[in-house]
Amino acid sequence: MSLLEYPAEKMAPYLQKNSTYKINVYTFNKTLVFKDRIEKIDALDFLPFKGTVNLKDPEHIFCLLEDYGSDPYDIPEEPFHMYFGRWIADGQRELIRSYSVKKRHFIGNTSMDAGLSFFMANHAKVKADDLVYDPFVGTGSLLVACSRFGAYVCGTDIDYNTIHGVGKASRKNQKWRGPDENIRANLRQYGTESLYVDVMVSDASKTVWRKNAQFDAIVTDPPYGIRESTRRTGSHKDIIRPTEDFSGESHVPVSMAYHLSDIFADLLNFAALHLVLGGRLVYWLPIYRPEYCEEMVPLHPCLTLISNCEQTLSSHTSRRLLTMEKTKEPEDSDGLAHLADPRFTLYQGHNSFREKYFCGLTKKNGKDSKASPGNKD
Repeated sequence: MSLLEYPAEKMAPYLQKNSTYKINVYTFNKTLVFKDRIEKIDALDFLPFKGTVNLKDPEHIFCLLEDYGSDPYDIPEEPFHMYFGRWIADGQRELIRSYSVKKRHFIGNTSMDAGLSFFMANHAKVKADDLVYDPFVGTGSLLVACSRFGAYVCGTDIDYNTIHGVGKASRKNQKWRGPDENIRANLRQYGTESLYVDVMVSDASKTVWRKNAQFDAIVTDPPYGIRESTRRTGSHKDIIRPTEDFSGESHVPVSMAYHLSDIFADLLNFAALHLVLGGRLVYWLPIYRPEYCEEMVPLHPCLTLISNCEQTLSSHTSRRLLTMEKTKEPEDSDGLAHLADPRFTLYQGHNSFREKYFCGLTKKNGKDSKASPGNKD
């Protein structure tokens, strides 16, 4: 809607003679000098401002936003879009800086960016006293974000070293992890240790939880097979009885492939069984962009798809942030519903994501090397 068409009676309460105001100018993908900003403000003199300008402590703040696109190499002279409105409240963008992974005590190769972690917590509607679970917890970035909003957090992961904070460090110029590098220490860093329930080593394909609803939200980033392996416990061989001299020590079974289609089927079945009614599942789905269609999004009879957002990773890959809400309690047949779904073949297409990902990189690198034959790594 044009400002000239905006109803005067809706503007009137904020333009009174006894009020104070100021106007801020914000530009995206372009920097304006002070003189240009003043010209932009002067161009708004057709609005019926009757109050007094107060730059330090105004009663009302108005904002002019100009969008110059997203290409820093092709900035237009005039903005693509312009928006004008009254400031109501600040967001919480400072959390992205204060919770930056760069400043975090315990990190890993796949630690989720702070901004994305908070997006996921918001999509899950995480609030105080909720119980939130991450079945692929890794270094706990999602637990950190959810605890910021007052939720009790817990998680599992198949990687013993990550859960216990031992082994090689992911931080630059650090060879081994320190004695107190773990998920609990991260929550302690941000003052939310009291909301830490626990994490444990567990295989997501073999649930250890009782069969009743427990979690208000499940927020997770399953492995894609790129920077972390998609493995589960098991063996291709028949189970062999332990020898008589077996010492009784704990044993981690041989790992085997855990296909992406199985990961998502297990995740949705787990959410249907263990979420409270109205609880939300939020997770990332990696996709190969040339082949993607909405029918490739896994569905479940007990879960309703709320939103499907894309984050582009490269010219040929991206991942979709999927938010689902539990709308009915599961029945016995619901656990195998995906097998009868005519779209199951499309689900199985996710299993080759890793090969398609690296195939796309090879093609891209091949083009680059042909374009610049003199360049060598």
